[in-house]
This record gives sequence, C-alpha cells and structure tokens, in this order.
Amino acid sequence: MSFVRPDGRGFDQIRNTKITPNINPYAEGSALIEVGGTKVICTASVEDRVPLFLRNKGLGWVTAEYAMLPRATSTRTQRETQRPAGRTQEIQRLIGRSLRAVVDTKLLGERQIYLDCDVIQADGGTRCASITGAYVALALACRKLLKQAVIKTSPILSSVAAVSVGVVGGRVVLDLSYAEDSEADVDMNVVCTAAGKFIELQGTAEREPFSREQMDEMLIAADKGMEQLFAIQNSALEG
Repeated sequence: MSFVRPDGRGFDQIRNTKITPNINPYAEGSALIEVGGTKVICTASVEDRVPLFLRNKGLGWVTAEYAMLPRATSTRTQRETQRPAGRTQEIQRLIGRSLRAVVDTKLLGERQIYLDCDVIQADGGTRCASITGAYVALALACRKLLKQAVIKTSPILSSVAAVSVGVVGGRVVLDLSYAEDSEADVDMNVVCTAAGKFIELQGTAEREPFSREQMDEMLIAADKGMEQLFAIQNSALEG
C-alpha cells in the first residue's frame, strides 16, 4: 500500500501558508506566519546598542530568541523560565545565523535587531516557519529605519526562507507536519536565500541511511517549496 499524506497533499506540496504583516503595533517589524497548523508570531525590535564584542566597530548585529507557549502542543510543555533547553538554544542560533547571512551589518550601523519567534501553535516545522516569518519582520523593521532616516541604505542583501523535507513511507515529501515528522525515515531542514544559495542544511537519517539520489530529490522538492515561500513573503511585504 502506497503512502498517503494525512492531509491529502501531494508529495511536493507545501501546507497552506499565510503571513500577516504588522501583527504587533509596538515592534519595529512583526508578522504572524501560519503554516498548516503551525503558527508563530515573529517580532523585530531595534536597539541602539550592540554586544560588547562589536562595540566601536561600526557594525550591527542580528540575533534571535525562540520560545514555545506551554500549550502550543497537545500536552502542556514546561515553560523555560530559567535557561533555554538545548533544543531551544539550537533553534534560536539557527534563526540568528540564517538572518545574519542576508544582512550587511555595516549598513545597519551600531545597532542590534532582536528577532523574537514565539510559537503559539505547533504542528511541525516550527524552526522553518520562524525563519520564514522572521525575515518579514526584519524587512519591515529595516523599512521603518529607512523611512525614519536612521539608516541610508537597506542592509538586507536577499530574502531568506526555510522549509522541511524528508522521506516518509519511502517517498520524498515536502513540508512535514508533526504526524509525518514523527514517522519520517529522514528529516531535513533547508535554509536558502532567494538567489538559491544555501545557508544551512540539517539532514538526519532517523532510521535507514539515505542515498545521494534521495538527497538530490529532497533538495529539488525543497527548491519548489522555497519558490512559493518567497512569493508569499513578497506578497506580505507588498500588502
């Protein structure tokens, strides 16, 4: 019996994805991204200071924090009040790296942009959704800095998005939901710029090792998903 996706999607289809810009009236930039059942609020806050290691160097910085609300999942998760768990730290470092890769920190000047990604509902792919939504929040914040003449040129070099891809039931599938992710033989997260350059590839064989042919097939599927995500980002920024 061939594998059928729980929501009836084609193997190379992303979930219904929507980005609502300016969801927060106080942040310099914000967006709500909805990817199937996953929902993440992304905010960009501008601070006129940088970390100690960058002071007096004329460079800016982009960093990120990631958190999941206790009932973002089917059972309550303990709130991380003291120190972020290892998984949380890994994800927020990934988000920070992904967004810094498309920012010219010289043009940003000595200021920091904090990207907060708060998962209010999780159904797989939260880190990918966070990166995709955080880019819109970042772009809106930079647009506001330009409008206020705080900076002269936008520091954004390219848009960036992320999508998951994997092997489930022997088939390469795009944009895994939680149900698919929990049964996947292979799980991969792909972070890419609009110019087609990779920022990060996180691929793991959960059961059987995967072949080069499967990897190539996964990257082809990811490319198709990325194309749609960039169009959704552009639409949100033009609205």
